[in-house]
This record gives sequence, structure tokens and C-alpha cells, in this order.
Amino acid sequence: MGDFFILPTQMSTQKITKWALQERPRERLEEKGASAISDTELIAIIINSGCKEYNAIDIARKILSLANNEIRNLCTLSIEELCHIKGVGKAKAIRLLAAFELSRRSSFPTDEVITNIDTTRKAAEIAIPLLRNLTHEECWVIYLNQANRLISKEKISSGGVSGTVIDMRIVLKSAISKLASGLILIHNHPSGQLQPGAQDREQTMMLREAAAIFGIRLLDHLIIAGNRYYSFAEDGSI
Repeated sequence: MGDFFILPTQMSTQKITKWALQERPRERLEEKGASAISDTELIAIIINSGCKEYNAIDIARKILSLANNEIRNLCTLSIEELCHIKGVGKAKAIRLLAAFELSRRSSFPTDEVITNIDTTRKAAEIAIPLLRNLTHEECWVIYLNQANRLISKEKISSGGVSGTVIDMRIVLKSAISKLASGLILIHNHPSGQLQPGAQDREQTMMLREAAAIFGIRLLDHLIIAGNRYYSFAEDGSI
């Protein structure tokens, strides 16, 4: 994000207010713009202040390290994990998670951007931002009308790291109440394994048959793993 800025080693434990003006994160952002400063500096600005042992930059580095130095992993951190870092209390942790969540949500396509879901790729563009960074499994359903126009998207269930329950009754009840003609089932594999397991295939076939009784089509089932997806429809499995 922006130009990489190397902070002088001797500044590491100094209060940022002791730094030269042109080196301070807030002043650098004001002068050069947000896109010109590093991820560490942006987090330090959100933190606002350090503690006796560490300044805000030091703490920001520890937060990035906790996320394996991947900014897309920041939204997966918990309040408890952040509070284990010296200098981060509950108030700071909540403020950080709020900022990380806003960043995550900003990558969601809005209903105004994608309204007609007539390809697997369009469904994936909605699904991937919702699920790619989660450390647990979630199941979502996209509801479509007869013309494959988006009615709504809805989280059906949330589970552990290795599975979540797909409750067909909830899916179908919601579909009927929305007068949906088509469904796209979506869930993620936090492990990164893209291929469906036996249970995935069994649940897909069961939902397809149950939906057909009510004249509702199961158009696809997407499995999300990071920025990749598997499509039952593209694979000819549905």
C-alpha cells in the first residue's frame, strides 16, 4: 500500500512526538496522502498512542505480525488476540477491529453493482469477499427470481473450522417467503481445500431435490477457498 517507508531503527522505542515532523505518520499522511504511507503507519494512526515500553509504530508492527504480515488477515483477529499485545487495551482493540471490518466490507460488491446473476463468475464476485478471510465455515444463499435477478443474499449458518450445518428447512422457508425461483448455495473451506467432500456432494443433491418439490431451482453450489472457488455447475456436478 503506497511507498514502503523504512523507519529509522533508533526511533523504534522513542515517542512518536519526539520524531521529526516529516517522519511522523499523521503528518506524513496529511502531507502525502493516505496511499503514500505504509500499512504499519496506517495502523499506528488508528492506535493513536503507545505505552511506556512501545510507541504506536512498535505496536502496529506486532499487530501486523499477528496477522502474518498480511493485511487481509487483520479482520480475522479477535479482541482477545489484540489485547495480548502490550499497549493494546480493549478500547483500542475494538477501534482496530471496527476499522478492519470497514475495510473488509468496502470490498463487497453492492446489490446495485451486480443485480443480474447469469454466470458463475458473477455469483463468485459476491461470494468471495464475504467468505475468503474467515477462519470458520459459513453457509450463505443467494436468492434469485425467475430472470436470475438478485432478490437477496443471506447467511444461513456459521460453524467451526471444519464444518457448518446446511439446514434445508431454513433455506427453503426463506426462498418461499421471498418468492425465489432459484438458489445459489455458498460455503467456504478455511483450510484452503477447494474440492468438495462427500458431505458437500450429499447436501447439494439433497437440497436440489428438496427445492425441486417447490419448483425452485438449485442453480449452483460454490465452495470458496481464499480468492478461489469451486462450482458444482461448472464441474457438471449439479
